[in-house]
Amino acid sequence: MVLFVLISAAWAQSPGKAAIATAHPQASEAGRDILAQGGNAFDAAVAIGAALAVVEPYGSGLGGGGFFLLRQSNGESPARYRFLDARERAPLAAHADLYRRGGRVERALSLDGALAAAIPGLPAALVELAERYGRLPLQSSLAPAIRLARQGFAVDRIYRQRAAFRLGALRDDPESARLFLVDGEIPAEGHRLRQPELADTLQRLADEGRDGFYAGANAARLVAGVRAAGGVWSREDLARYRVVDREPLRFRLAHQRELIGAPPPSAGGVALAQSLGMLEHLPWRNADRVQRSHYVVEVLRRAYRDRALLGDPDFVANPVERLLAPDYLRRLAAGIDRERATPSVPARGWREGDHTTHFAVMDAAGNAVAATLSINLPFGAAFSVPGSGVLLNDEMDDFAADLQGSNAYGLSGSPANAIAAGKRPLSSMSPTFIESPDELASFGTPGGSRIPSMVLLAVLEYLDGRPIARWPAAPRFHHQFLPDVVQYEPNAFTPEEIDQLRQRGHRLKALDAAYGNQQVLRWDKRSGEVEAASDPRGIGTAPVFPVEDAERSGR
Repeated sequence: MVLFVLISAAWAQSPGKAAIATAHPQASEAGRDILAQGGNAFDAAVAIGAALAVVEPYGSGLGGGGFFLLRQSNGESPARYRFLDARERAPLAAHADLYRRGGRVERALSLDGALAAAIPGLPAALVELAERYGRLPLQSSLAPAIRLARQGFAVDRIYRQRAAFRLGALRDDPESARLFLVDGEIPAEGHRLRQPELADTLQRLADEGRDGFYAGANAARLVAGVRAAGGVWSREDLARYRVVDREPLRFRLAHQRELIGAPPPSAGGVALAQSLGMLEHLPWRNADRVQRSHYVVEVLRRAYRDRALLGDPDFVANPVERLLAPDYLRRLAAGIDRERATPSVPARGWREGDHTTHFAVMDAAGNAVAATLSINLPFGAAFSVPGSGVLLNDEMDDFAADLQGSNAYGLSGSPANAIAAGKRPLSSMSPTFIESPDELASFGTPGGSRIPSMVLLAVLEYLDGRPIARWPAAPRFHHQFLPDVVQYEPNAFTPEEIDQLRQRGHRLKALDAAYGNQQVLRWDKRSGEVEAASDPRGIGTAPVFPVEDAERSGR
């Protein structure tokens, strides 16, 4: 983790300096480069998102999608918030039985290979950010990523870990093996990985905008490659893809704070708001570690139970208002036994992949972006379209492919999240701002279904007044209703705390390794202090730096 702090005498409406927190040093540098050229936070977000697509092929990419939470600074007036939904969409040929063979759902078909891929949204989002919100031409903001793809980047320990997890699938696809392995093996640390075909695809996007990806020769190449490998994409799928501009989820917290987060098709914002809303009715602040952990597990249990009601808002009615109603949250909190765990009664649920990426950026004028990007499992579908450099997602596995059976997490399928043509799968990605008259804080992390619990634990550190370095470093534990078990990182609990939680009726499962890679920032409007921090579990950086002409960073 790298942590930087600068103090400024500026007050209230603009921080006067910029902050970036990303999971990779090269991505942070790309964002800083664009801000130095006079770009704003939205231009920097384009540069960061594209750079991550190059240096973190295991976490995001042009073949994936994501959510962008935007804060537009308006001087003395309240900031304006928008939510760009760049989630992938099911192909138009998709249907509820897409992965059923001989009467049974074959989950491997939704995990590996071309049939697992939904229509990507990240390229469209990069164009949207640049054209609607940015100050610089798209060519300028994509230039750092294009250089990275052509010149290469050094393979690091995180790349090697993620590649080891998906090594078999990468070997099974000749193009992915050629791009991401060396003679069928994981590249050595320090090996320079170059992606000239991806550089060409990025250049077409820079030169032609969305048509450079979703139309013309590139669209033809993508569709031909997918269909030759057994997928069901069409040129119409690509032509019809659009980013959706949605109202963000907004939820009032105590002490004049407001949570601004992800609405459906993310369930993460709802889960986070519900959890915080319930905790406001519980004495968590004054509780010891075991009691606090018990409260957190119980609010998560109830929030994750409710997510089975959610889905793509363009296809299903989401009862968000009812789920966030004060009386409802008060009743949920009142049902929590202070001393005993509540058994989880089987209900419908979901499954998600384990790795994405997250970044946060704020410019000197106070514009900010919190973005969570994904291709689902590490290296997505482990299928790359020949000649394009584009590694495709396996986000189709985020749908409920089997409404009768259960998945690898022991969760049964939710009808609200069933596969349908053109539908966006439910997600847990939770880019989040918390703002008050006194400060702005940003949170977000990769981690599949564990994302809301990770963000919640970081937010509690923030609400407790802990130093920003503690927010992403907090020990992690997780409960998602089903399976009815508390997962926890190594050393998250002491042996004594484990015993006490078990005595309360909790079933606990130690994980083999730490998880998540949270990126956070904070602006104290009272003192002018700006801080950013990157998760110590990763290799990210979090620079905070002055901008020579603060006005140039605003739109």
